[in-house]
Amino acid sequence: MLKIAYHPCYGHPVEAGHRFPMDKYPLLIEQLLYEGTITEDNIFSPDPVDEKYVLSTHTKEYWEKLKNQTISYREARKIGLPMSDALVKRELIITQGTIECTEFAFQNGVAMNIAGGTHHAYTDHGEGFCLLNDFAVAANYLIQEKGLERILIIDLDVHQGNGTAEIFQDNPKVFTFSMHGKNNYPMHKEKSDLDIPLEDQTTDSTYLSILKKYIDVLFNEIEPQFVFFLSGVDILSSDKLGKLGMSIQGCKERDEIVLKYCHDHNVPVAISMGGGYSPQLHIIIEAHANTFRIANNIYF
Repeated sequence: MLKIAYHPCYGHPVEAGHRFPMDKYPLLIEQLLYEGTITEDNIFSPDPVDEKYVLSTHTKEYWEKLKNQTISYREARKIGLPMSDALVKRELIITQGTIECTEFAFQNGVAMNIAGGTHHAYTDHGEGFCLLNDFAVAANYLIQEKGLERILIIDLDVHQGNGTAEIFQDNPKVFTFSMHGKNNYPMHKEKSDLDIPLEDQTTDSTYLSILKKYIDVLFNEIEPQFVFFLSGVDILSSDKLGKLGMSIQGCKERDEIVLKYCHDHNVPVAISMGGGYSPQLHIIIEAHANTFRIANNIYF
């Protein structure tokens, strides 16, 4: 059975007019339930992650600032969200959801977090709507608790996974792959193990041919024991914060390529949704929903 991490706090409200669409999370669950892609049995609700796992990835000083709400105004502006205890708790719950997804992925091949993909969070600070790096914390969990030595992070959000790249820059057990807009945020890119910068308005055919080429190389050379897949839908041509030219169908085919590789190579995969900022919310929901439909079709 496909297991999906979701908690009501995922839809934590932000200031009126804020550009981060947190309301997409409950709407996505409602759509998947309504159409019958999932039932309530597919959903699990995580608790906050134990801080010992936070500290396996993030510095004690940064974590104390988050926990005690002593983040400076400048640091909060870099994160881009109004800080609160509720927001920090939300991030802890999302991170635990991704950790639990790894456990379900070992059982079922795949598991999904409705939120997550907070790849702009660095070791010692947050950026770009990201406080804690859920993939990094979960990858370190697998290294420490499961003894894994070959983890592959496939980051296909339109923005480079700069925080993830920084966290694992000296860790040979985690290979970071980021395929992103060349001229998009963050303007200063970190160095992933493999970065594929894409030109503005990159279309479906070009994007998918590049992805097929590199994913084949990655699976054959790394032979990953576990995959994290960030399936951001901000690659769509309609996205307000993206600059690529992808269609909903192209985005769907992207997910099929990644998940079929994981399935055919018998590598468990945990998926987080990442970004999506199209002006029309129904486009975001449809593109994200396709990822769940594809996972169901391939694995179940």
